[in-house]
Amino acid sequence: MNTGSRVSISRSLAKWITPGIGIKRWILLLALGISITAIGFAFFVLNLIVSQNTVYQPANWLLPVIAITLGLILISVSLFGYARWLLMPYRKNQTAGIIDTAYTYNRRQKGVKVVAIGGGTGLPSILRALKPYTSNITAIVTVADDGGSSGKLRRELGVLPPGDLRNNIAALADDESLMTQLFQHRFNRGDLGGHAFGNLFISALASVTGSLESALIETARVLNIQGRVFPATMDEVDLVARVYTGGKEVTIRGESAITAARGRIEDIYLTPKDVTAFSGSVDAILNADIVAIGPGSLFTSILPNLLVPGIHNALRTTRALRIYVCNIATQPGETEQFSVADHVLALEQYLGRGMIEVILANNAYPKENAGKNTFYVMPIPQDHEILQRYEVWMTDLVDEQRPWRHDPEKLAQVLLQHRQANKQNGSDQKELDSLIKT
Repeated sequence: MNTGSRVSISRSLAKWITPGIGIKRWILLLALGISITAIGFAFFVLNLIVSQNTVYQPANWLLPVIAITLGLILISVSLFGYARWLLMPYRKNQTAGIIDTAYTYNRRQKGVKVVAIGGGTGLPSILRALKPYTSNITAIVTVADDGGSSGKLRRELGVLPPGDLRNNIAALADDESLMTQLFQHRFNRGDLGGHAFGNLFISALASVTGSLESALIETARVLNIQGRVFPATMDEVDLVARVYTGGKEVTIRGESAITAARGRIEDIYLTPKDVTAFSGSVDAILNADIVAIGPGSLFTSILPNLLVPGIHNALRTTRALRIYVCNIATQPGETEQFSVADHVLALEQYLGRGMIEVILANNAYPKENAGKNTFYVMPIPQDHEILQRYEVWMTDLVDEQRPWRHDPEKLAQVLLQHRQANKQNGSDQKELDSLIKT
């Protein structure tokens, strides 16, 4: 061992006896408890030896019993105090007790491995749905956004658009945390008007650390999120579409411009087409138990991920259960008058058949709170060919307060139950039973 290592160890040991840090009392109490317990055991053994040759006298056993009991109490108190002292710096923002926090943490760590693919405002709903049950969540989001705050930062700083990354990181964080609320705060005036703080934060971290990948790792650490958020690709890409509008077909470049055209999208693709998939996203898909595609804007949030060749190949290769979570309401400029079948046929156009195993769609269409601009996605017609190719689950997924969106709890229960029905061994079955009942 070199001199530097010895000095480092000596300094570390010295910190344990620094006055005022509150640890010495627990160490001394532990030493006292061990000493008293040892003395009690010594007297106990001595009495065993002596009692073989003398008449049994209960008073001789009283001292060992008292000593052992007292020693064990002191040891227990000292260990509890030490554990509390050791964990306190890590628990200052935790409202639950130590046992509850440890139990929840370990239960989530053993949860199912879920990959959710999409973007926009739809994907966060599935992340909020699953984070109480598992920490093994990976969100894969598009980086083709060119509108709003993300578009400005992309043009002015040359960074990948952080907006979808930010929304999904916030969805995996504690919704009540002040830091999460700060992360989602959007400035409404001045030079920063329109920018979300989280977008600026991620862009700044990418500049400081030298890469978006490092920035996402540090952001996840700051917000202490349950899971991971990855881009589909680290390459700069644009979304291009052939749109039929105004009686003619035109080619439109840019995600925001495609939606604004309010026409019928005939074809959509990335430029350049041969982008490289982010390795973390590919690995997550290959090792997942469930891959949920959607919800989100079909052409501008979901398909841009699936058009990345590496993501497409990983989906074809994975042994995970692949579920398409269909939107509840149609989207102007993208899926107007679309039924569930139309959504699936659009996916088949780019993925081919057989890439999806299950279709999960809503079958509740409440009028209360819906407003005049909410148009629900209608179910698959009874004689449609889609019903022959896929397992279709139709159930109530509506958020009663915002019926154009999914209710996270309803969504979580259906996804976990569906995974339970498709489990292939008893241990996995038992694990999900406990998740659903908790």
